[in-house]
Amino acid sequence: MSLRLYNTLSRTKEDFAPLDPKNVRMYVCGPTVYDYAHIGNARPAIVFDVLFRLLRHLYGAGHVTYVRNITDVDDKINARAAERGISIRELTEETWRIYNDDVSALGCLPPSVTPRATEHIPEMIAMIETLIAGGHAYAAEGHVLFDVSSKADYGKLARRSLDDMIAGARVDVAPYKKGAMDFVLWKPSETGTPGWDSPWGRGRPGWHIECSAMAGKYLGETFDIHGGGIDLVFPHHENEVAQSECAHHGHPLARVWMHNGFLNVEGEKMSKSLGNFVTIREHLPANDAFGGRSWDGVTLRLAMLRSHYRQPIDWTVSGLVQAETILKRWKGVFRIVAVPRDSNESPPDAFLSALRDDLNIPRAVAEMHALADKGRHGDFDAAKGLYQAGKLLGINWDDVLSPQSASEVAQAVAALGDEDGSIAAAIAARKEARKAKNFAEADRIRDELLAQGIILKDGPDGTTWEIKR
Repeated sequence: MSLRLYNTLSRTKEDFAPLDPKNVRMYVCGPTVYDYAHIGNARPAIVFDVLFRLLRHLYGAGHVTYVRNITDVDDKINARAAERGISIRELTEETWRIYNDDVSALGCLPPSVTPRATEHIPEMIAMIETLIAGGHAYAAEGHVLFDVSSKADYGKLARRSLDDMIAGARVDVAPYKKGAMDFVLWKPSETGTPGWDSPWGRGRPGWHIECSAMAGKYLGETFDIHGGGIDLVFPHHENEVAQSECAHHGHPLARVWMHNGFLNVEGEKMSKSLGNFVTIREHLPANDAFGGRSWDGVTLRLAMLRSHYRQPIDWTVSGLVQAETILKRWKGVFRIVAVPRDSNESPPDAFLSALRDDLNIPRAVAEMHALADKGRHGDFDAAKGLYQAGKLLGINWDDVLSPQSASEVAQAVAALGDEDGSIAAAIAARKEARKAKNFAEADRIRDELLAQGIILKDGPDGTTWEIKR
């Protein structure tokens, strides 16, 4: 089966054929390093890490180039550094280090290249000069703006007309702009803010030109995949498409555009005003800011992968409990069946088939449940398949121990019950959901337990469970 990916540009699933199978190229928009990354930022980091791993598996680890940038020049950075009374460089170095530590804790591999915007100003200036020379940009009062009217198909990625975009966007009104939707490529820098000399005076780049210039330097005028969150489709990715195509004689920037869905927290949009804004770091060990406890990175990773990447995800404590339960049951298999840890064998075909189908990770996880069920009954090949499948998803099996004796195997079988109380916790969460008439959440908990091979039975004396045979 070929790899099929959903392309936001065409709104269809397409067979993926890289421009060069010996150098498959992917760019994903990275963080703006002014504060701790929130849990929503973890989703693209994890989703595109899985895609990176899959591409490496299919084409070879040495034949995939993954670029994820760092935006380290931005008005939010300037404001936060001033607020804290530290230098901009000090702030961006500290925040970048924390982001890198956090996504590493989530099991994400380092990208092939991690370019900083501030180290690529000459490339941005050169691209802006090309756009001006081609009649696609103009200088005005120390600014340089992209002329949207020069791009007849502007809006093709977002699938929105110019009038719709004007109505739905927060348009900056300025007397020097020719058109309402014209966007900034370069702007003047005030005293005390970062700035670089340019043909238009001392200034700094706009956000959109940064990604186009860095992607072009490391991946070429046209590359295979551009990824990011669904919130970036417009205006960021739309503007990347426009300026890059105009600078590169109409050549497309990326052949496939991929976007992950939104993340809500306990059923509501995450926001500081609602008090449900949580960072990646607040979830990790040594912190107890989500659900009154901390969670290990692999639990966070699996919880993030339980929904298809293009669909919205509701980030809940009960969902984390379910992910934790799944991992404990999977790891229990390796206390029954010893598998080689240094094998580079391919995961089972059914698991790979799910991933090849537009990263259908929920289906892939269902295949892992089936493997675990066989492994619990001593099936060596199934246990080995479970181990290899987990490795490809980025699951860290380092704390898994092999059985050493018959008594240890017996203990492992017993541990597949509910010694840690996690199934009971899930049942309690389902009870609370039903009490609150949140039947969708109650059904989700029941279905996730069923996917693990756990059948719930509701009776007059409460809910009991048993393992499906």
